[in-house]
Parts: sequence; structure tokens; C-alpha cells
Amino acid sequence: MTAGFDILPLPQSPFGGLVRLRGAAGPDYTRAFIAAAEAEPDAIPDALGRHDGLLLVPGLHAIAQEPELLVRLSRLFGPEVENYHETLTERSKVHPTVKEILVVSNMPPASKPPPPLPDPPRTADGGLPMQYPHRKGWHTDQSYRRPPPDISLFFAAIAVPKGQGQTLFANGTGAYAALPEETKRRIAGRDGLHVMPGSNRSPEAIRDGRPPKPLKPHEQPQRQPLVRIHPVTGKPALYLCEHGQMDWIEGPVVGLGKGPDSEGADLVRELMHHLTGPGFTYAHDWDDGDMVIWDNRCLVHAATWFDAEYHRRLMWRTTVRGNPGPEYAGEARSWIPRREPEPA
Repeated sequence: MTAGFDILPLPQSPFGGLVRLRGAAGPDYTRAFIAAAEAEPDAIPDALGRHDGLLLVPGLHAIAQEPELLVRLSRLFGPEVENYHETLTERSKVHPTVKEILVVSNMPPASKPPPPLPDPPRTADGGLPMQYPHRKGWHTDQSYRRPPPDISLFFAAIAVPKGQGQTLFANGTGAYAALPEETKRRIAGRDGLHVMPGSNRSPEAIRDGRPPKPLKPHEQPQRQPLVRIHPVTGKPALYLCEHGQMDWIEGPVVGLGKGPDSEGADLVRELMHHLTGPGFTYAHDWDDGDMVIWDNRCLVHAATWFDAEYHRRLMWRTTVRGNPGPEYAGEARSWIPRREPEPA
């Protein structure tokens, strides 16, 4: 509890927190919440660390009419909110008036389709598939960049009905702590090799014989530690993705062979299965006005299917940078194209 907020454990989840502004309600709730957070600027970021990198803030409906409020809230988490006009993002996926907001929607102009249903679409007990490899698509935002980002804020302007379009989260801190000591020793000091999605460097693309896409200098695969020490909490966390965001041609684990049948490939599959197990995962069913804040330095997440033929979905995301940890100190941004020198 802080002076202005009630912060409780997230219901029906093994980790995470639920945040509400104490004693406030009505149409001015969103502005009151953000003003209180700015007046007590450490409260929400500190809560994020205490709750293993996941917070739910419901009821922030006014952001849908005033998207600048999302940027104000984002600035509490670091010195830089990403400007998507500067990071080679398609303009159709950027908010038309707020360049810091990425639009995730099946509505034009973004027109992003949902992921497919898992096969089979339900677990044996009728539940929502969560664990890899039944559930695909687990990743942490922009791990194919060095330095990678810190925090993501995801806002539901228009949510789809409950039971569809969930966002899944897995706790890398708790999953690492639960690993056998032998596995911890095995992965200590190891790096995964991450690459931008759609590069045809996944196991499926390799087995299908699809040629990998040529990568420009600013699109090259990037090494990231399998175990990342959080720069704020000091806790170690598993830091890896599965198929679509790691390089299974030159990796996926540096020094443990190459390709989908390598020792490194087996290790990634083993770690992803463990990381997305029932003791470390949460599925969020969205309501309009929900804000979920997560820490990419210690969490992975995945999107789920919704019936895009019948339902509209409009989500806004901001990305905060500035504190990736000492191992990235002084690095140039890998994803920024270098300008050729002017001719003499």
C-alpha cells in the first residue's frame, strides 16, 4: 500500500499486482490516477518490481479519448518513450497523432490479424492452452535489438469479448528460481541468438525449405543472455523467446550447435516448456479501459486468437527504454541504420 494507491496481488495469478487509486471514481478517474502517479512517481514503478514485473490497472477509460495520457503514464517508467516514427515502424501501425503509440488492431489501417488457434484449440481438460509447445508465440518485446527495451504498457481501447483475445504472461524470475541447480549451471553465461520476426529463420521455415530473408546491417541477429540480471531488483530471470524470434540457423544458443536439431535447440525447447508452465503463467481477459504494464527484462508474453470476422479490437502500446542493465552500457542502438559518410 502507498499513500495514494491500493496495490494488491493480481487475482487468479501466481504473480503480478492489481493497482487502484484509493477513494477515486467517476469520469475523472483516469486523470486523477495519472496525476496521483506523477505526484508519487516511484509508487507504480516500485510496485512493478515487487510484483515480478506485471501490473494491471483497470478503469483508465479516458485514455481512449486522450491518448496523450498514455504517454504521460509511460514516462514514469524511464527516460525515453519510444518514438515509432524513428524506429522503422510501418506508419499504418503508428497512432495518427501520437507517435509514441503503436497500434495493435484488426481494424484499418493497422489491419493486424490475430494469431491462429492452437492445435488442438483446447487442453485435454478443456482449458486455455498456455504451455509451449502447445501454445506458440511466446516472446519478449524487441529482443532482436540491443539494447532491448525495458517496459511495455498495453491499453485496451476496444476489447473483444471475454474468452477471446487474451494476453498471456510468463514470469521469468520465478521460472529461473525453480530450475534445478544443474540446469542453472548449464545455462550460466550462455547467450541466445535473437532475430526479427518474419526473417524465415524459424524451425518451421528451415524445415519447409524457405530461404532466409537477406538481413540489412541494422537487422542482424543479436546475442542476449539466457539469464538476465534485472538492473533494478538484482534478480536473475530467464530471457529467451521461442520459434519466431530466435535465429535457428546460426543458433538458437551460441556455442551449442546450429539449427533446429542442435543441442541449443533442445535447450530452448526445454526452457520454454518450463517457463510457460502453470506455476509461472497468467492469462489476462481484457475489458475496455484496462492497462497492463509489464517488464520485458523478466517476462515473456503471447497473444491469443479472437474471431476477427465478428469483433473489432483496438489496443495501444508504448515502449519505455533507458535501463537495460550494465552489460549494455555504452552500446550503440543495433536497429538504427548507420548513415553512409558524405562523399568528399
